[in-house]
Amino acid sequence: MAEIICVIGNKGGTGKTTLSHMLCQGLGLLNQRSVCVLTDIGREPLDPEGRRYLTADARSRDALAKVVDKIRGLNKWMGVIDGGANRSEMDRHLYGLAHLVLLPFRDSHEDIRTVQQDLETFPRALAIPTQWPTNPWAREAADKLIESQLGHYRNRILEPVFAISSSKLLLQKRIPDSLPSPLSNACRRVAAPVLDILRIDHEDVDSDVDEAMEHDPAPVRGRADAETTLGTAH
Repeated sequence: MAEIICVIGNKGGTGKTTLSHMLCQGLGLLNQRSVCVLTDIGREPLDPEGRRYLTADARSRDALAKVVDKIRGLNKWMGVIDGGANRSEMDRHLYGLAHLVLLPFRDSHEDIRTVQQDLETFPRALAIPTQWPTNPWAREAADKLIESQLGHYRNRILEPVFAISSSKLLLQKRIPDSLPSPLSNACRRVAAPVLDILRIDHEDVDSDVDEAMEHDPAPVRGRADAETTLGTAH
């Protein structure tokens, strides 16, 4: 049966969509089959061509139910649901569907106040710092902010996803034929801990194989079968 991962949170601008696509791209690079599910009515569906994962449009409640049912019927697949923001009822619904819930947040007092509330509301959820600063001084300040404001939840906070400008390439309607190595490495670093949490075995890709994969945008194995099963969902 497929695993369902939901990326939610009651604040916009925390990087939910970017994280969802980075996670799916990273899963593909680790030879895991996945589909990124759009639920945010403020966004348009993205072309799956060239990605290492499928995309699905589930911007209505009926469409979401159909997509989730179809994903669950796919053996050893993973569905990553981008929950959008400022939709408390939808967050609660997705929380009930998911095997794993991720709450992205950035290094601001407002984000941290909101994720603290979400951690209380969703006791199985894990928080994940996103767009985290790479400058040593800024990162130290951001890490101290977590420790001072979220120290009580430290065992529910994953390692940060550092800011990388090329991540915006994954949010284009059609992605480039090849993606830069730093982006691929960042995507793998997002995906590997998630697989560890779900106790799914995976092998990392060494640099030589990774370089070859980046110049060959062929999707992971089994895509054709999934496309048939998902029908017009993407």
